[in-house]
Amino acid sequence: MIVILGAGAFGTALAITLARSHAVTLWARDPQHAAEMQGTRENARRLPGVTLPENIRVCAEIETVKTADAVLLAVPMQRLRALLEDHGAALAGPPLVACCKGIELTTGLGPTQIIAQILPQSPAAILTGPSFAADIAKGLPTALTLACTDDAIGRALQPLLSTGTLRLYRTTDVIGAELGGALKNVMAIGSGVVMGAGLGESARAALMTRGFAEMCRMATALGARPDTLSGLSGFGDLVLTCTSDQSRNTRFGLSLGRNEAFDPTITVEGAATARAVCQRAADLGIDMPVSRAITALIDGELQVDQAMDMLLSRPLKEE
Repeated sequence: MIVILGAGAFGTALAITLARSHAVTLWARDPQHAAEMQGTRENARRLPGVTLPENIRVCAEIETVKTADAVLLAVPMQRLRALLEDHGAALAGPPLVACCKGIELTTGLGPTQIIAQILPQSPAAILTGPSFAADIAKGLPTALTLACTDDAIGRALQPLLSTGTLRLYRTTDVIGAELGGALKNVMAIGSGVVMGAGLGESARAALMTRGFAEMCRMATALGARPDTLSGLSGFGDLVLTCTSDQSRNTRFGLSLGRNEAFDPTITVEGAATARAVCQRAADLGIDMPVSRAITALIDGELQVDQAMDMLLSRPLKEE
C-alpha cells in the first residue's frame, strides 16, 4: 500500500496513477474535503474532471501509515515541517518520499534535510522533475527523478513508484535534485515577468539560460553533481516550468509583469524559495544577480524596467 499525504492537485494525480497497480490511501488535512472526495470520487477543488479509482481510499486520519510500503509527502514546501512535527509518531518507519520543491525560508533546508532533522530514523527520498498534475492524472507520459542517498532504498522505491506512464530515473545526488527543483521555480517567476511585461521570447531565453547558470553555480557550490542539473530535475524542469502557464510560478510572474493582482490562495513555492536562495547565496558569497532581481520584484523593491536596467548594466564578460 502507498500512502500520499496531501490532497492537492499533485498528490491527487500521483494517487490516480499509482492506483493502477497499488492500493492507495490519500490523506487530506480537511476532513470535509476528504469526505467530499471519498463520496464523489473526484477532487473537485484541486483536480476537477478526473475520477478517483475505487482502490483509492481518501481519509483525514494518518494511523494507516505504519503499514505503508512508502509514504509520499505531497504538501507545500513551507508546510512540510509542521506536517512532520504534528504527525511524527505516526510517520516514523516507512520510507518518506518528499514530493515538494523548494527551500525552507526559515532554515534554508531542503525537503530531505527537514525529514532527516525531524525523523532521522526514517529513510528519506525526493521525487522531482518536469511534470504537471493534469498530465500525470490523464496518464500522459512523464519522466521524473527519484533521489535517495541510500541507493538500496532508491532501487526498492524505483519500481514501486513507476507505472506504465510514469517513468522514474534514480540518483543518489539528493542535493542536486532538490536544488534543481527549487531553483527552477525562481526562474519560472522571472520567465513569467518577462513575458507579462512584453519583453519578448528572446529575453525569456536569455533569462532561462543565465538563470540555469545560476542554478548550476549554487548547486555545485553546495555539493551537487553538474550532470544532475543537466537532467530531469534541473534543466528538464526549468524548460517545462518556464514555458507553460500551467505553472503557478509562471502565472505569478505573468501577473507581476503585467502589474496585476494574483490570487493569494494559490501556493507559489518560488516566492519563498527566492528569498531563501538569496539569503543562502549571500551567506556563501555566490553571485546570483538574476535571483536577486526576481526576489526584489516579488518584494516590490524594484519595478520591471529597473530590474532589466540592473541586469543589462552589469559588466560585459565571457559566457
